[in-house]
Amino acid sequence: MREPPDTVFYDGGCALCHGSVVYLLARDRDGSRFRFAPIGGARFRAELSEAERAGLPDAIAVRTADGRLLVRSAAALRLGERLGGAHRVFARVLALVPAHLRDALYDAIARSRYRVFGRKDEACPVIAPELRGRFDLRP
Repeated sequence: MREPPDTVFYDGGCALCHGSVVYLLARDRDGSRFRFAPIGGARFRAELSEAERAGLPDAIAVRTADGRLLVRSAAALRLGERLGGAHRVFARVLALVPAHLRDALYDAIARSRYRVFGRKDEACPVIAPELRGRFDLRP
């Protein structure tokens, strides 16, 4: 039996986060591994307590099917694990690096993501009809 999908919370105004969601959608063709919701949206507010939201980085976070909330490099490793194949191998190799070093790299990328990758604020991404059921975009 397959594990239920994880929820990927993403910064909808970040081009890097948007690109990551597009990447995940392309590799999770049947939609069995991931569901998506923007940080700050209704699902985000409903599923995460105020305390969880307070300390959350604004890039990508993952709520696993079993209820764990993963942030920073732990979230990225989870995505690789769920994608499988070479992604899983890469995630397992990276997991050997101490978490504080992985998180320092994650934070450095997160701090510069708007400057390097830009913003998606001006362009509302169009979601293909067959993919809309995988998103919770309620404000």
